[in-house]
Amino acid sequence: MKKAGFAELPLHGGKAPGWLVKRMIKLANCIVAVILEEYGRDVFLRRLSDPHWFQALGCVLGYDWHSSGVTTVLTGVLKSAIDPSEFGLAVCGGKGKASMKAQSEICAAGEILGLSTGKIERLRYASRMSAKIDNSALQDGYQLYHHAFFLAEDGRWAVIQQGMNTDNRTARRYHWLSENVEKFVVEPHAAIIGERKSPVALDMTARGSEGCRRASVDIVKENPRKIARMLSSIQRTEQRTLVDWIPTSNDSDEMRCMQKFLLMPVRINWKAVSRAYEFQPRNYEELIGIRGIGPATVRGLALISEIIYGEEPSWRDPVKYSFAYGGKDGVPFPVNRKAMDESINILREAIENAKMGNKEKILTLKRLRSLVP
Repeated sequence: MKKAGFAELPLHGGKAPGWLVKRMIKLANCIVAVILEEYGRDVFLRRLSDPHWFQALGCVLGYDWHSSGVTTVLTGVLKSAIDPSEFGLAVCGGKGKASMKAQSEICAAGEILGLSTGKIERLRYASRMSAKIDNSALQDGYQLYHHAFFLAEDGRWAVIQQGMNTDNRTARRYHWLSENVEKFVVEPHAAIIGERKSPVALDMTARGSEGCRRASVDIVKENPRKIARMLSSIQRTEQRTLVDWIPTSNDSDEMRCMQKFLLMPVRINWKAVSRAYEFQPRNYEELIGIRGIGPATVRGLALISEIIYGEEPSWRDPVKYSFAYGGKDGVPFPVNRKAMDESINILREAIENAKMGNKEKILTLKRLRSLVP
């Protein structure tokens, strides 16, 4: 059964206190060790891709249930708690500038784990493409600022990344799992969770966007001058009709959002378009992977595909899950006890078997029990 709902995840400033982080790292090390021993790395990666379990883990370790910092702090804690040489598992990247180090950290972790050059390059590709997809192929109003890449010594991986919407000051989290990814450009996410559903979002990864993806690839194989003429013709004529039907008297967030996504981008990266023309991509994944093909170019190609060639992309926001389980007072929604119990039972079993001091174990179990009304 699908677990769905919503919870506001405000963007909180500041840092987690040092005394808390130290204890979180110690406890996380114990929990991860037990899960890997009992269930293996595949199960651990699978659980990370489950937003309910991930959120419960953050609560168990003592962090706020509703803060956007759960994502950044928890992945940072796991990065410190997981020793690749001990666990056969590594965490790369992180928040802000740390996310830019993911590529080099994957190489370093791969060497520690004894991975082949080819396997390391495939992991680096997965890291790069997951970020590129959520920033360009999926345009939902959230700009990525956090990218954590989890990799195992057998080459399996998971990604947890988060985007920020500066207009409404909320965050959205994206979960990926390698075993779920058949194609990076076709509904690759294990989960996308956020506080609200946008009235319109360009989702080029939706199965319904298949025709638009093919048309976009065909378009960039044309001479860039021809593409420029198509853009010019749309801006002069057809594009005006897409905006005219929107009621101008309604100044709601929904109308502003629709206008933002329907307007043709004024800046296209023509150098990237020229590179695509020279490269002649065979499919949409190769197109997205070209350096410089960003949100504006993706949207421009999608609108040409729709308006000139009739291949419409999906404008439906793919967000699916909530950030948490609800509140004890029914705010923002009643507690999903079944989903919460499933996550807690998994963690309780791990903690009860963990090698930690009795005092710390008792305090942890008390935190677990307090989560259930």
